[in-house]
Parts: sequence; structure tokens; C-alpha cells
Amino acid sequence: MKLYRDLAPSIRTIMTPGPVEVDPRVLRAMSFPILGQFDPEFTDIMNETMGMLRKLFQTDNQWAFPIDGTSRSGLEAVLTSLIEPGDQVLIPIYGRFGYLLAEISERCGAEILTMEKQWGSVFDPNEIIDQIHKTRPKLVALVHGETSTGRMQPLTGIGQACREIDALLVIDAVATIGGTEVKTDEWMLDAVIGGTQKCLSVPSGMAPITYNDRVEARLMRRKRIERGLRDPLSDALPEGSIIRSNYFDLSQLQDYWSPLRLNHHTEATSMLYALREGVRLVLEEGLVERFSRHLIHGKAIEAGIKAMGLSQFGDSECKLPMVTCIQIPEGIDGEQVRGQLLQDFGIEIASSFGPLKGTIWRIGSMGFSGNKRNVLLTLGALEACLLRQGFRTAAGEAVQAALDVYGRGGR
Repeated sequence: MKLYRDLAPSIRTIMTPGPVEVDPRVLRAMSFPILGQFDPEFTDIMNETMGMLRKLFQTDNQWAFPIDGTSRSGLEAVLTSLIEPGDQVLIPIYGRFGYLLAEISERCGAEILTMEKQWGSVFDPNEIIDQIHKTRPKLVALVHGETSTGRMQPLTGIGQACREIDALLVIDAVATIGGTEVKTDEWMLDAVIGGTQKCLSVPSGMAPITYNDRVEARLMRRKRIERGLRDPLSDALPEGSIIRSNYFDLSQLQDYWSPLRLNHHTEATSMLYALREGVRLVLEEGLVERFSRHLIHGKAIEAGIKAMGLSQFGDSECKLPMVTCIQIPEGIDGEQVRGQLLQDFGIEIASSFGPLKGTIWRIGSMGFSGNKRNVLLTLGALEACLLRQGFRTAAGEAVQAALDVYGRGGR
């Protein structure tokens, strides 16, 4: 007698800002046989993945490896490993995930300095640079792509300003890595955290990160190897305060990813296969080509939304290429529309958070989900749902407008 039914999740068209549909080749990679974490064949895969991540992050950094856990694990690992109690941390906030950086930093004992913009806009980089020179923080933490508002923060000059006062610049690129430019070295970013479940089209469960020698120098001041692994004659106690997390201790994790292979945790083997395959597919497509693809699908959605008579939310000058935010029209039940999209069409779009909850829809066109078929289906289905609710729109115009964008060189 069966106690539980067979697991058979429904097939969805996922057009949210994450998670997104996973490339079948990534799913196939996850089914490959398990290797031991110190098997030479597996450590070769680890080394190869590090090399691929350097290309993805556009960096020559020695350290580029994943944290085992969701995207938030990467944020926690970097901030927990760098922030000592009492450190001043400057956090410019323009959406939900800026507040998350502040909360994590606060839990690390930081003295938080914030500056805020109304949701839907971003900072002029000079505003942040002026505040850096004024407050002289030890660390600046900033979201590159804010999916809660669909905006992208320009980073020009911020890294240089941090170098001038010897502050570290930590960037949350969870939403942008693999979908638009993240120039780690050129923009002087000290640590960058990516995500798997967005533009990389890999299941949630790993957070690829990279950091430079400036970050490593801070880590070495705080490094303490676990007592069960420590050589009492050669492993000195840290000069700085101990890193409060063991699991998210970058100083130990980099030993695990180095030729030392100092045991830390058991690597998430199948997730590493998935990450390697996901990044391989990004590099095979080509970064420039992939960024162009994300841009064209976003423009097709924008054209369709406009043709439908809907308004976009937020400043168009700083729109995140792979997330389109739409004002829910007056008199329309936003959740009912989302429910019908899922129930009748198998398409999922997102609402938002905080002050935007119930006021906007968010459509993602990320990674494997970002393709012409999905965009056209979503626009046609959204139009149908709105018509059912009495919204006046010219039937068929949204899809035609998107096709016009694709006809000008899209795919």
C-alpha cells in the first residue's frame, strides 16, 4: 500500500525574478554519480569550476568559489567574515534587499550607516561617493540589481572612492550575474556575491562568490582553524576578533578550496555539478551574447505591456534588464490575475514586497526562462486574464508589439 503519492510537480512557465526554469542540461548534470569530496576527479571539478567562475565574474581574483546554501548564504558568508563588532558599514538602500544587507550587518555587530532612495529609483553614484568620503566607513555594501523594484544601481566610481579611504566594497550581484555586466576588476569591486536561481538557471542552493587580495588580508587577521584540525605548533590564534560563524568562515572555506583541501564541510556534490554546467552554458553562449539576449527579451515585454495600455513602475533610466515591473491597473485584482495565470496557463509571475505589495506585478525574463516563446505566451495570457476582468485593451496588440521588437533583430 502506498502511503504517499508519487512526486510529480506540475510543469510551469516561470516568469518571476527567481527562481526560474532550470536548463535540462543542468538537471541532467545533477543526476550524475556522486564522487567523494577528496577524490582527485572531484577536486579537478572544483578547480575547473573556480576557473569558470573567474570568467563569469570577469576577474583575475584567486578566490572564486561557491558557498553551499541559497544566495543569502553568500551574503552572510562575506559579511560575517569581514565585519567585526563596532565596524561602520555604509549601506545605500533602494529596495528590500538593501534592508537585508543592513540586517545581516547589524547581526554581525556593525554600526550601520544608511542612505535611502524611494523605491523605484536608484542613487546617482556621486551621492554614494560623497557619503563615503564624509563618513569614511570600513565597508560599503550595495545591491547591484534590486529585484523587489526592478532597478539596477550604477556602480561607476564607487570602487575607486572606497580604495581612497581603504574601505571594502561588497556587491550583491545575485540578480545580475550571468544576465548583465558585472565587471569585478574594472569596477574595483572587492567582494561580489552571485546567485544560481536567477540568470544562471541553476536550482537554488549555491551562492558563487569572488573576492580579492584586500578581502583576503582582512580574513587572515581573523583566521582560526578548528581545534580538531589545528596544528598546535604552527597555527596561530587570530589577531582580530574571531569570525562568529564556523560554516560561513571564508578563511577556512578558502583553505577547503585551495590545494590544502583542509576539511571543512562535505561539499554539495550534485549542486556543484549543476553550477559547473550552468556556468559552462553561460560561457558557451558568450557573455556579450547572453547579456544581449536578456536585454532584448526585457524590451519585448516592455513593448507588449505598453501596447496593452499598462504602465511600468519605476524610473526607466535604471531599469533592471531582466525584470519588468508593472503597475496593477485600478479596479483590477492583482492576485486574481496571478492566480488565473497559474491555474489556466501554468504561468507564474510575481507580486512584490513592503510598500509595493499589491501594487505591482513583476515579470522576470532570466536565464533559461528568458526566451521568445515564454515572453509571447506570458503577454498573451496576461492580456486574456485582464480582458476577463473587464480591462479594456486591444486584443492581440501586446504580442504583435513584442514580435516587432524581435523582428528588429531579437531572437
